[in-house]
Amino acid sequence: MREAMIVWGGWMGHEPDQGAKIVSDMLTGHGFEVRVETSTKAFADPAIADLSLIVPIITMSKIEKDELASLTGAVREGVGLAGFHGGMCDAFRDAVDYQFMTGGQWVAHPGNVIDFRVDIARPDDPVVQGIGDFDYRSEQYYMHVDPSNEVLATTTFTGEHAPWIDGVVMPVAWKRRHGKGRVFYSALGHVASEFQVPQMRTILERGMLWAAR
Repeated sequence: MREAMIVWGGWMGHEPDQGAKIVSDMLTGHGFEVRVETSTKAFADPAIADLSLIVPIITMSKIEKDELASLTGAVREGVGLAGFHGGMCDAFRDAVDYQFMTGGQWVAHPGNVIDFRVDIARPDDPVVQGIGDFDYRSEQYYMHVDPSNEVLATTTFTGEHAPWIDGVVMPVAWKRRHGKGRVFYSALGHVASEFQVPQMRTILERGMLWAAR
């Protein structure tokens, strides 16, 4: 049986506890044994090297050097990493090694919660196959992203809330490699109710399964 670990915490406005429960149920439904933790100390456990998948759901938090070294080392050696929204790509703002691994870091969401469009960039990729472009209401993430990411979906900023970014096409979901490990990220999922949007849920579910070894 494959094993996954979810670590949730940080800013509670992202409802990380509810997100962890939903993600745990999703993975359990696919036959994973799921371990749920609420402290970054879990990343320092040498046993994470034997996991199939790690899902961080921690916004605006801190990670100790030994925890970060253990986490990034595990992924480089083949443990999958997958996550969503600020829970993965606004987790540790001062940890550049973490950002190097995830492939992106949140920097703004002009207008806060707004209506925007998600465009599928690679319709033949199994993670997004069969999912057409769709309208979405959430925080439209503006991110600093790694050019080596394999972008699966994008969104285009209108400039209504920040005129200087009018027309910018921003990655919404991507996959990448970090050493031997597979990494998947989706910027969607500000609060737990967004899991009711089938496209959001399906993209994350497939992305986690792709990342898991």
